[in-house]
Amino acid sequence: MANHSQLTKTISLDQYGIKNATINYQLSSEALHAETISKDQGVTSSSGALAVNTGEFTGRSPMDRFIVKDDITKDKIWWGDINIPFESDKFQKLYDKVVEYLSEKEIYVRDSYACADENYKLNIRVINEYPWSNMFAYNMFLRPTEDELKEFSPEWTVVNAPGFMADPDVDGTRQHNFAILDFTRKIALIGGTGYTGEIKKGIFSALNFILPVFKDTLPMHCSANVGKEGDTAIFFGLSGTGKTTLSTDPNRSLIGDDEHGWTKENTVFNFEGGCYAKVINLSQEQEPEIFAAIKKGAILENVIMDANGEVDFADTSITQNTRVSYPIYHIDNIRQPSIGENPKNIFFLTADAFGVLPPISKLTPSQAAYHFISGYTAKVAGTEAGVVEPVPSFSACFGAPFMPLHPTEYGAMLSKKMKDAGVNVWLVNTGWTGGPYGVGTRMKLKYTRAMINAALNGDLHDYTYEDYHIHSVFGVAQPRTCPGVPTEVLSPRTTWNNDEAYYKMAFKLSNAFRENFKKFESYASEEVRRGGPQRYSF
Repeated sequence: MANHSQLTKTISLDQYGIKNATINYQLSSEALHAETISKDQGVTSSSGALAVNTGEFTGRSPMDRFIVKDDITKDKIWWGDINIPFESDKFQKLYDKVVEYLSEKEIYVRDSYACADENYKLNIRVINEYPWSNMFAYNMFLRPTEDELKEFSPEWTVVNAPGFMADPDVDGTRQHNFAILDFTRKIALIGGTGYTGEIKKGIFSALNFILPVFKDTLPMHCSANVGKEGDTAIFFGLSGTGKTTLSTDPNRSLIGDDEHGWTKENTVFNFEGGCYAKVINLSQEQEPEIFAAIKKGAILENVIMDANGEVDFADTSITQNTRVSYPIYHIDNIRQPSIGENPKNIFFLTADAFGVLPPISKLTPSQAAYHFISGYTAKVAGTEAGVVEPVPSFSACFGAPFMPLHPTEYGAMLSKKMKDAGVNVWLVNTGWTGGPYGVGTRMKLKYTRAMINAALNGDLHDYTYEDYHIHSVFGVAQPRTCPGVPTEVLSPRTTWNNDEAYYKMAFKLSNAFRENFKKFESYASEEVRRGGPQRYSF
């Protein structure tokens, strides 16, 4: 297998406790694809992409994600259901078992790094049991040059053993799978699951601690692009809100689609070297850039194909969380390197299935912090078992599962950076208009694009009484006019044509916001608390 290697450099894994393994170091994407096929671990789709099945787990397992509680983390981590503590001595014993399991096996090792900005670069060594997991690491992390690899010294290590099953009674895990971060040893230990997202989210979670605590840099679960004048735009949003779609713009260069840092020097940089996109119901017409990126070098996960290798993107018989990973250079219009300067606009994207929030509104700094900490979208009927009507869904900082610190700490950093940079912050509802889900209709993509373009171009003026209407429940400023958008669409109340029904629904949603925010109130400043809905009843 070593003949596939791109480098003559050889490495030892003795320092990790892995003995007598056959090491495939820094294999090319093509070689890893071939290895996967030869081991009957995947097949080639008609587009040339590698298709794999991740096995038992087709998504992350949040209740099996742990952080070692030690001198570095004990007083800083927001411990609880999201950040579950793990004992240091139990980590060592489990780690010893995993590396013994990997010893004498054929394994795949990749040196890579995260953070496109040289000043924040994090060198990573990824040790994988499976070749397609190592190919995922090639796609998703940044790729060093051969010269950089000659002097490469890893700071963090990912040890990934999907075939190793923990014994919960002995090892201290909840069940046989686990993803554990150890900030003292600088190891992300993953076992019992083949879902590749655990690899990238492990490093993302580590950076969400390292950057704010040690580098005065805000980590963000967002996409970002940059205009021809050098203005950077940032798009926060949970799954299904349009984060990838709206940041992919033929007139603006893509910085990245998922994970970024905002530095004290006021630059924005991509953590990653690739994209990891959902492909449920993907079509060439709706998502041409992603569709075109699914070619040789991409990895499809848990999709259904026919005998000719044609993918049925509507088939969710394995999972609704079907995915593709590909290196960012599969997208044509990208920023190189993946760094933007001069952030001018931030968009919080929400798919409001209650049909209450304006399609676009401008936020004050206190409102921006409040909505950032809240991280609102809505689930609609059919997205999960038992969901028969719209349900509010809140994920702090639009990425709670990956945030080791208390959400208000990220909120305070965002608020300060917004003020220092003079950034405009917009709340964009890509969800329903004219009524809630089941009554109204989904906001037209062409209107959302027109509103975002108007914000980016400066057509939505700075706040004056004449230009904006203040929403009577949420207090946000909604523009009265916008180029390319019918005036009546800009007012959600008007689209309902039933004031009483609209306000009843508006107060139902505002009460959900307040109820969710109770867990943050004791940590949040008075200024941030004032950013929420102010009226309490109809």
